Amino acid sequence: MNRIAFWSLPIAAAFLSACGATVQPEPPLAGAAIGGPFTLTDQNGRTVRDTDFKGKWRIVYFGYSFCPDVCPTDLQHIGQALRLLEKKDAALAAKVTPIFITVDPERDTPAALRQYVANFHPRMLGLSGSVDTIAKVAKEYAIYYQKGPIKDGTYAVNHSRQSYLMDPDGKPVALLPSEQSGEAVASEIEKWAK
Repeated sequence: MNRIAFWSLPIAAAFLSACGATVQPEPPLAGAAIGGPFTLTDQNGRTVRDTDFKGKWRIVYFGYSFCPDVCPTDLQHIGQALRLLEKKDAALAAKVTPIFITVDPERDTPAALRQYVANFHPRMLGLSGSVDTIAKVAKEYAIYYQKGPIKDGTYAVNHSRQSYLMDPDGKPVALLPSEQSGEAVASEIEKWAK
């Protein structure tokens, strides 16, 4: 880069700042190796591929319907965020697809997922697949999960707690604060989704 071009960058940034123009910061997950292709089954028994969401912002959350506390709380906040966006900016809200991917495919059948995701938002998709397929997708999204026995002879699934905002090309943008509140999630979506 020549000296004139090098020194022009700070001057241009200062000029834009003085004129009231804001420079959008780079998304926190830009360039992260998170996400990838998948073929899963939704709560209505239809085959769903990652490419079906091309051109849509998506919230991707992994959990399971038997989760006693974390998943329902996070999904409630995601659903609340979408309802807030629908009131404030319906066009933006329509561009965001909430996706719940189970880490317990043995119990989370399409029928079980249909009933579960309906509790949080009418557009929320519940996705499942074979044990091997879910393991592959979870790995691509950097999700940890592991079955553990509980007292009554059944099992729980310990899993990581991330809500990803993915851009219309399926690239990771930011972690959503779904553990906080619907307002916090909506604010973070508005910050990045344009």
